[in-house]
Amino acid sequence: MEKTKKKKQKDKKDATEQRPPEGAEAPETDASDAEQAAPAAEAPKQEDEALEMRLLRLQADFDNYRKRTQRERVEWQRQAREDLLRDLLPVLDHYELGLNTALNQRVEQGVIDGFKMVYNQFVEALGKNDVRPIDAEGETFDHNLHEAITHVPSEEHPANTVIAQTRRGWRIGDKLLRAAQVVVSSGPAEEEQAVANGAAQDEKQEH
Repeated sequence: MEKTKKKKQKDKKDATEQRPPEGAEAPETDASDAEQAAPAAEAPKQEDEALEMRLLRLQADFDNYRKRTQRERVEWQRQAREDLLRDLLPVLDHYELGLNTALNQRVEQGVIDGFKMVYNQFVEALGKNDVRPIDAEGETFDHNLHEAITHVPSEEHPANTVIAQTRRGWRIGDKLLRAAQVVVSSGPAEEEQAVANGAAQDEKQEH
């Protein structure tokens, strides 16, 4: 009995010593430690997401830059080709003029055949680059294709009809490379005079 009593007193004393004194803060629990660890675990994840978004933006910017440079290169090549072909057209004009002069001067047929062969090769080379002539004579005047250098009265051709072509026009694909210079009919002289009188009358009434 005596030993049992002493043991109970000892256990009570030990429990009293382990109990925190009044007013003292209780030690933090494991839950508080988990709450502190959560933000620390979220930080690397947020940093990875930010780096991933930055990488995606850089990839998109580079892709746009690559596409833009490709478009600019294609446009530069197209413009350079058109400029070169446009510079060659006057050479072809003068060559054609020389060929016509040779025909009118009755130059030897062998010489004329040589001129024609070179001329045809020139036109064929243009055709390989999708350059095609515009033959305007006899066509209705079209300001998208023709450049009128003068209007003359004509009994044979209706008004707004191309009477003659002084310089051949050319197109590359569906695009106009050089407009044809043409002489355009203004219709019969009487009709032209009537139009002129009507315009003068309208101008007089305005004043």
